[in-house]
Amino acid sequence: MKNGLYSMHVRTLDGHFGKGSGVLVFRDGTLLGGDAFLYYTGSYTTDGTTLKGELLIDQHTQPRDVAPLFGGRPVSIGFSGKIGDTEATVGGTALFGKQSIRLAATLRRVADLD
Repeated sequence: MKNGLYSMHVRTLDGHFGKGSGVLVFRDGTLLGGDAFLYYTGSYTTDGTTLKGELLIDQHTQPRDVAPLFGGRPVSIGFSGKIGDTEATVGGTALFGKQSIRLAATLRRVADLD
C-alpha cells in the first residue's frame, strides 16, 4: 500500500443496513482519517499484495439528522484485503460492546504522500 490519501467507501453486510464514506491517510504503517462525524486512527501491515490492520473509530461530532451506525460508541475494526495499483478492497468486522457487524470497503488513492 503506497503512502497516500485514500477515499473510503464502506457498506455493511449480513442484512445490516448502513454505509459511509470518509478519507484515510496511510503512512508507514499508521492510519489517520475521518468524516463529518467520526475520526479514525489505527495501524496496518502489508506484504505488497495483501493488507491487514486495525482501525479505531470514535465520534467527534453528534449528528443531528441521522442515527450513527454504532450508536456513537467507540468501535474497533479488524480488516484484511487485497491491494491493487490504485485501490484496495477489504473486509472487516466492527466490534462495539457485545455486538459485531461485518463490513466491506473500497479504498482509492487520491493523492500520494511521497
